[in-house]
Amino acid sequence: MPKRKIKLLDTVALLEDLPERKLKRGEVGTVVEVLAPDVYEVEFCDDEGQTYAELALRSELLVALHNQGEALKIVA
Repeated sequence: MPKRKIKLLDTVALLEDLPERKLKRGEVGTVVEVLAPDVYEVEFCDDEGQTYAELALRSELLVALHNQGEALKIVA
């Protein structure tokens, strides 16, 4: 399956630990700027919405998260 192209405001997850920034694989952030082809500024926030990290990351370190579930069917 090909990797989905990352866009501005996408929710992404880290694919590797970044110990120098105290970030771990699986942490979720938001793309807040496209800096160059395949380079993105990603903001990581806590549950209260406070930013705890913001940094430029290459696309190979990220996976875009999305939901392709089926549409809900309402039965009355």
